[in-house]
Amino acid sequence: MLRQHQIRDDKDFSGCSIFGMINLEGKKVDGAPIIKAIANMKERSNGLGGGFAAYGIYPELSDLYAFHMMFDDERARVETEEFMCASFYMEKAEIIPTRPHRGVSDPPLLWRYFLLPREELLDGEAEDDFVVRAVMHINERIEGAFVFSSGKNMGVFKGVGYPEDIARFFLLDEYEAYTWVGHGRFPTNTQGWWGGAHPFNILDWSVVHNGEISSYGINVRYLEMYGYKCTLHTDTEVIAYAVDLLVRRHRLSIEDMSKVLAAPLWEEIDRMPPEERKIHTALRQTYSSLLMNGPFSIIISNNYQMIGLTDRIRLRPLVAGTRGNMVYISSEEAPMHLVDDSIEHTWIPQGGVPIVAELKKKKIVEEPPEMELLREEALP
Repeated sequence: MLRQHQIRDDKDFSGCSIFGMINLEGKKVDGAPIIKAIANMKERSNGLGGGFAAYGIYPELSDLYAFHMMFDDERARVETEEFMCASFYMEKAEIIPTRPHRGVSDPPLLWRYFLLPREELLDGEAEDDFVVRAVMHINERIEGAFVFSSGKNMGVFKGVGYPEDIARFFLLDEYEAYTWVGHGRFPTNTQGWWGGAHPFNILDWSVVHNGEISSYGINVRYLEMYGYKCTLHTDTEVIAYAVDLLVRRHRLSIEDMSKVLAAPLWEEIDRMPPEERKIHTALRQTYSSLLMNGPFSIIISNNYQMIGLTDRIRLRPLVAGTRGNMVYISSEEAPMHLVDDSIEHTWIPQGGVPIVAELKKKKIVEEPPEMELLREEALP
């Protein structure tokens, strides 16, 4: 019989690190702070995945969709480029710059393409919908090819390794962005591989995630009805597509999207005031298959927002902080102080209630109770 101290539990239920930072004025900084912050939580990852999303990095090509691609081999690259040229105007194609790093090995072929859908093929279809269909086609039907970033004026950089090693491999200290989001992975249910690292992206939506979504199967089946192909078999991919469906296509607010992903129990809904109960009931009945069941904390980002959200009972940690026009969201408080020793306010958000920092409006939707809900007058 094993002694108690000999028993091991290799599954770390609180693993994975997430960190995000946004400047509400759109001022850009290089990748050094996000690298320092995510490296400070190294014990939350195990070297099997790390990655970053950066916004505002392609200003000269900001009207074009930037496809970041992983290829297993040259055949996959050639087949993908043939598909791209038939579907898009291609402004630029190049290898993604990298530098050798001892913490990163066996990378796939890494390319980026700057594209615009061919007008004659749209036939009234929205450009974003056309791009999503193209991404799904490549990821599902071209063997050995994977689109891991497809937004405008932004990019995802990820792979197998500790996040700080992935950052140096991709030369992220040479990029400048107004929003940075990072992730250190501790895989619990899926293998560590380049495509499985976070963030997961579609268009300019990116998601980093700490947790475990047990509703994956029903979530996938619902999303597939709307044309999303979940080829990576990870719960975070599901979250990214769900956000795109709810907010971009179905035009839900961030607050209502959060009520879908982190829905309250029916007994809680029954105790709500009539108008609030009506809204929650409608959302729960319409989108019951998109409820994310299980513990999670996530950071969702797009070209003008950074959003933090946890499950209703906060089974994964999340903390936020502000200083002037800087907003931070993190798994832990220490990394925020490490990169900004002048932080004015830190707080733990309420479970199921989103923190929304908006670039254009210069506001924070969810703040500490002692602060005014919107401090517009305090911002320039």
